[in-house]
Amino acid sequence: MGHRKVMLWGAAVCLVGAVCTSAAGEQTTPRAVAAKTRNPVPTSAASVANGQQLFQKYCRFCHGATGRGDSPSAPKDMQPSNLTDATWTRGGSDGEIFAVIMEGAGPDYKMKGLKGKLPDQDAWHIVNYVRSLSGAAPK
Repeated sequence: MGHRKVMLWGAAVCLVGAVCTSAAGEQTTPRAVAAKTRNPVPTSAASVANGQQLFQKYCRFCHGATGRGDSPSAPKDMQPSNLTDATWTRGGSDGEIFAVIMEGAGPDYKMKGLKGKLPDQDAWHIVNYVRSLSGAAPK
């Protein structure tokens, strides 16, 4: 039996690929928990600028300099998401975007997460920057 990562979001403990149990005893999925997770970093010009710098360092290789998923450097078998459009197949809430940044988007998408390489606060700055790419308001 494979090992499962334990993720903490708010007051819930989730096993990837399993059912979560909140502090109140409610059961839900990891994605549902992520969808309810609020961004603790307020959107501001400084946060978006920090997020842009971090995006260029960690995300540009696949998603391209402008976030359109058009980087010629992306592995040939990957199809990085266009982060500037209205299509959010893995959820569009701040918490869901954060979860993808930290945990990755696999196995079909082959995106590795940045957990352990990036502090949570920096990931939230990237969330704010990604939101600015399409002018999307936080959810």
